[in-house]
Amino acid sequence: MVLVGRTRASLAAAAQSIGLAAAYVVHDVTDLDGAATLVRQAAEKAGQPVSILVNNAGIHLKRCVEETTPEEFQSVLTTHVCAAHALNRAVIPGMKERGHGVILFTASMASFLGVPLVTAYSAAKTAYLGLTRSLAAELSPVGIRVNAIAPGWIESPMLQKALAGDERRKNKILGRTPMGKFGEASDIGWAAVYLASPAAKFVTGVCLPVDGGASIGF
Repeated sequence: MVLVGRTRASLAAAAQSIGLAAAYVVHDVTDLDGAATLVRQAAEKAGQPVSILVNNAGIHLKRCVEETTPEEFQSVLTTHVCAAHALNRAVIPGMKERGHGVILFTASMASFLGVPLVTAYSAAKTAYLGLTRSLAAELSPVGIRVNAIAPGWIESPMLQKALAGDERRKNKILGRTPMGKFGEASDIGWAAVYLASPAAKFVTGVCLPVDGGASIGF
C-alpha cells in the first residue's frame, strides 16, 4: 500500500500506524503533469506495479453560488476530477497490459442529494458517477473493474469544518439518517477492501453508498 498526500509528517504517521506494508510518496495531485512520475514512484515503493488506484483526494468549499468565483470552482474540479483523470491515464496502460486492475472513486452524498452551499463540490462528486460508469463500460472487457463508494456523513475534520456553527444542519443530517449517527472512517475502508478484492470480481460500474441509510432516509 502506498499513501499519497502533500504533507510528509501526516503521511509518515499514517504509514506507521498501518505497519510495514505501508509506504508513502509526497505529491500534490493537482500537479497533473506529474501523474506518471507519481505512479512510477509508487510502484518502486511497493515493489510491484500499481494494481489498485483509489481516487480519494479532495477539498471542500462551502459558499453560496454567487460568491463562488470561477477560480475557486475550477480549483475544486481540478483536485477531484482532473487529478483523478490524470492518475487514471497513468495507471490504465499497465493494467491493460497485465489484464487486471481496480479503480475506485470516493463519491459523496452530494453525488445524489441536493446539498446547499456546495455547488463546486457537488459538481465534482457527481462527475465521479459519470466517470465510474463510462470507465467501467470501457475498461471492464479488458479486466479492469471501476467502482465508486459514496460515504455518508463520516466523522472527520472535513465534516467538522462543514458543520461548524451550523447545529440546524447537523440535526437535519442525523434526522434523515436511519441509523441516527455519523459513520467512521473504517466503514469506508472496509467497503474499499471489498470492492478491491476478489470477493467483488463480478462487480463493476456501481456506486456503493456507505451512509447509514441517509440516501434512502425520510
